[in-house]
Amino acid sequence: MEIRVIGGGLAGSEACYQLLKRGYNVKLYEMRKVKQTPCHTTADLSELVCSNSLKSMENSTASGTLKQELKTLDCLLLKCAEKAKVPSGGALAVNRKEFSKFVEEELNNFPNFERIDEEYVNIDKNIPTIIATGPLTSDLLAENIAKLIGNSDNLHFYDAVAPIISGDSLDYSKLFFATRYDKGEPSDYLNCGMNKQEYEAFYNELVNGKVANLHEFEKGEIFESCMPIEVMAKRGADTIRYGMMKPVGIKHPETGDKYYAVVQLRKENVQGSAYNLVGFQTNLTFPEQKRIFSMLPGLENAEFLRYGVIHRNTFLNSPEHLDCYFKLKNESNIYFAGQITGVEGYVESIMSGLIASINLHCDIICKDRYLAPDSTIIGSLQRHISSKNVDFEPMNANFGILPPLDSKIRDKKLRKLAYYERSLKDITEYNKQFFNKECN
Repeated sequence: MEIRVIGGGLAGSEACYQLLKRGYNVKLYEMRKVKQTPCHTTADLSELVCSNSLKSMENSTASGTLKQELKTLDCLLLKCAEKAKVPSGGALAVNRKEFSKFVEEELNNFPNFERIDEEYVNIDKNIPTIIATGPLTSDLLAENIAKLIGNSDNLHFYDAVAPIISGDSLDYSKLFFATRYDKGEPSDYLNCGMNKQEYEAFYNELVNGKVANLHEFEKGEIFESCMPIEVMAKRGADTIRYGMMKPVGIKHPETGDKYYAVVQLRKENVQGSAYNLVGFQTNLTFPEQKRIFSMLPGLENAEFLRYGVIHRNTFLNSPEHLDCYFKLKNESNIYFAGQITGVEGYVESIMSGLIASINLHCDIICKDRYLAPDSTIIGSLQRHISSKNVDFEPMNANFGILPPLDSKIRDKKLRKLAYYERSLKDITEYNKQFFNKECN
């Protein structure tokens, strides 16, 4: 039986794997060999754009909990991420090229997999389909999705990408390796410490820097987790100093010096030949990025391998159109996955592709579909995208969307671990019951 997956990003790639291993003939449509998006640079499957980090692996975090939940469901992309990981403290950061290579190799190992390099536009409602085109859905497909759902209430919000700098262009005499609170290996992050005078000079140029013009359709709401640094800085002189440039927990490993502000650079690969400016998503013009970010100590001669950009993100008003299984309410064969559904983040997108594909499979062979317990991150996100909400916005994994614990735990870390332990216990029990049924 043929199933179509539209979009070869994280959600689409994971969906392909889940369907392929269940014996379906999967046709993956990916347009980037013939039509590139504003932010991608390759046609590789599962290309990471905004960052190379899949966030924390620690069980005491919501992101770490979500990863553990996905492991119980045989998540391919987490396995590939583990193979491609680079040192990043307690986070799961990957070499982008290797990560994509591993994903492509795994999918190409299936004889029932076919990649079709074209822009998919016309949605065939008679063929089971998962649309996972993400926040950069092409205009033509977006128009047809609007027709499919019966109106044009797709929403738009900003998304911004941080610059990447060549490691060879950095002045290491002014930089030092250290991790916040000494978590992870010291070589995971390169740090740029600033005194008050250096920070104030940088801040003044940042808030007055020239930004790129936006199209009318992009003049919408800015989602907090991807807010451009210059926008955040305009909220107050200390906003970014308590955010991505906070000096707390970092000191020079040799001198013991503490700083007024600290910029962290995260390795893009094991070799350290490229670094990502952590939290520096921006809409500054390219010349302004070069001028202003080169004011940072050690970055005076920085060579930019990729400048930061800002672009439109598209997502559905999912509570109106999707059920908790990621299926379009008014169409029996159409599912959605990825950030277009209103889940925000790499791992969250992977999750949606995995869950959508399981449920499409269940639609085909049996009645029961997969809805994880509400005590899990997966289950709570399934309910978020399908629960009526007049002000629906994208949602990351977080413990705030989970129901309260049975007993109050004052210690913050112990409370988070309790959320994790309950989640893993509940999803393990649910999976055992669910997959022992006819649908597997």
